[in-house]
Amino acid sequence: MSSPALSARPALLFDLDGTLVDSVYQHVLAWREALHEEGLDLSVWRIHRRIGMSGGLFLKALERELGASIGEAQAERLRQLHAKGLLKRLDQIRPLPGARELLGTLSSMGVPWAIATSGGEKTARPTLAMLGIPDSTPVVTRDQVAYAKPNPDLFLAAAERLRVPPGDCFVVGDSIWDLLAAQRAGSLGVGVLSGGYGREELEQAGAYRVYEDPADLLAHLDELGIRAGS
Repeated sequence: MSSPALSARPALLFDLDGTLVDSVYQHVLAWREALHEEGLDLSVWRIHRRIGMSGGLFLKALERELGASIGEAQAERLRQLHAKGLLKRLDQIRPLPGARELLGTLSSMGVPWAIATSGGEKTARPTLAMLGIPDSTPVVTRDQVAYAKPNPDLFLAAAERLRVPPGDCFVVGDSIWDLLAAQRAGSLGVGVLSGGYGREELEQAGAYRVYEDPADLLAHLDELGIRAGS
């Protein structure tokens, strides 16, 4: 039996941290704490610049910054310490302005959407719960793909879940890593400023449009050609 044909409807693929939830700085502090526990010191701004890329690439970049090699055992300890540090900061994380309303509006308009995050299942699920999304929502986490951002795997998998070609998808993200991954997936990138990257940085990384946060995107959905019955 053949698979049903892919739909030509436009869809939105969302990053999570810094795009739908205000959690970037909790990730930064969790990484700083993890590094400190391992006797490694790195400035907060340098950590922030790497948030949004996969943990593996983050640690590779860390090796360059520190001029020291991080073995697999230490890398695994750092990942576990980061997850522990983030989970204890969950009470500080909130949905970004307009995030719930944006997702609800898209659903009511019949516009397909999914979430693709570089975070693992362990840390992503409690954050996703804050958005009040249905259990049926397609969610792709780092655990489910071979490579995370800036590789396109997460967004390609999310598009496949929706049965929408990547070229008919908008990728919405707050970091240059999201937008680089969007380009490699063949999707149009839409940037939001709510993760701390500047407008010019996002545009240079390929953003077709840049908005302040989910609320601003919701107010300008028409600019993406998103409308009821799309």
